Amino acid sequence: MSSRELVEASLERIETLNPRVNAFTTLDSERALATADGIGAGDERPFAGVPIAIKDLAAPVAGIPLSMGSDQFGDFTPDYDAYVVRRIKDAGFVIVGVTNSPEMGILPVTEPRRWGPCRNPWDDERTPGGSSGGAAAAVASGMVPVAHASDGGGSIRIPAACCGLVGLKASRGRISRGPDLGDHFLATDGVLTRTVADTAQMLDLLAGYEPGDANWAPPPAEPFAAAAEREPGRLRIACTSQPPIETDVDPACAGAVTEAAELLGSLGHELEETVPPWAAPHFLSLFTQVWSAGIGFGVAYGAMVSGREPTAEDLEPLTWELYQQGLGLNAIAYLAAVAQLQGYARTLMAFLADYDALLIPSLAERPVPIGTIDSQAPEPMTAFARSAGFTPYTAVANLTGQPAISVPLFQGEDGLPLGVQLMGQPAGEGALLSLAAQLEAARPWAERRPELA
Repeated sequence: MSSRELVEASLERIETLNPRVNAFTTLDSERALATADGIGAGDERPFAGVPIAIKDLAAPVAGIPLSMGSDQFGDFTPDYDAYVVRRIKDAGFVIVGVTNSPEMGILPVTEPRRWGPCRNPWDDERTPGGSSGGAAAAVASGMVPVAHASDGGGSIRIPAACCGLVGLKASRGRISRGPDLGDHFLATDGVLTRTVADTAQMLDLLAGYEPGDANWAPPPAEPFAAAAEREPGRLRIACTSQPPIETDVDPACAGAVTEAAELLGSLGHELEETVPPWAAPHFLSLFTQVWSAGIGFGVAYGAMVSGREPTAEDLEPLTWELYQQGLGLNAIAYLAAVAQLQGYARTLMAFLADYDALLIPSLAERPVPIGTIDSQAPEPMTAFARSAGFTPYTAVANLTGQPAISVPLFQGEDGLPLGVQLMGQPAGEGALLSLAAQLEAARPWAERRPELA
């Protein structure tokens, strides 16, 4: 197939399905087709002509509006590419547009006031997750074969679990966040794909030092794609369904861990049921402090590029509330919160040092119905608290900086995908991808597709 045929097929699928799914907020059709026409049969770039989407959140694409899901950004259109976008273009990918995200990436659902709700291709009355919900919906529905995503508290792994995809949060510092950020305590870029092999190849593409990076992860001993192709060997794996915070866990989510543990045991691994020391007092309060500062930083960025001061009219109530909390957090309190969270991470990582991986649920609930978590509720922080009950297992890996992957091993009785999550050792994406690939070979999932796809 020619690149133009691939891009045309992608754009036709988007035109057909996006009115129902609302995965894309902006298309760049004319430029995508022009780019495709410039890719000849002899182009040796690894992904020459393959359509891809970029998440509309902190990943500028030159010539495409960046809204962060918010009215605050107006019609801001950057004239430069994020480093991850530049790497994607240099590999030959053709960007067809940008995907829906909740305002400032706050929530684990994708229902921004500016663009409207994105819907799960498996059940359009339910969420595709967030904040990379548009990216997940685009891949799950077949609009694109791979999509850029990002994860600051679970935002790759949550939509992967909701939509039946592979979602890897890489180690802290593995992928540069430049040129706008030197590093980030919580967030990293990544992708959503159908297979572990695709995720591994994309990590090889995106990973690596960029000039000026404040911190970076050590280079892997071998390409991640090679690690995904080899057997992991016999591993010692801890497992639990007990969440870090007090909340109910759906029996289906807990049962998926039990079944996955049995599968891993049959593959020769040593499983040990244990509860990590992660139920720390004030954990959620400390995380909220650091999170509110990050949201405030995003709001300030919007004010800078739009040329107008933030107002309650331009921001959703939850964003405005977190922005106000961020403004009220002095520098000393912020550093104290970060230090306490780093202490929490040290305690947890010391416990996990005796294991090669930790098996836990991806979510505590099945994908929630649209409107369940409402950023425009009269008491906006109730939405933030409700989010924690839906996704209690994901933010821990953002705090520790270790890699974590959600894999769609099962399908629930409700017809929706049912994923489990594996957390690996620091900078241990290779071993984690090898283990995930072994699970995929044992229980293949790539051909499971929603009816509309």
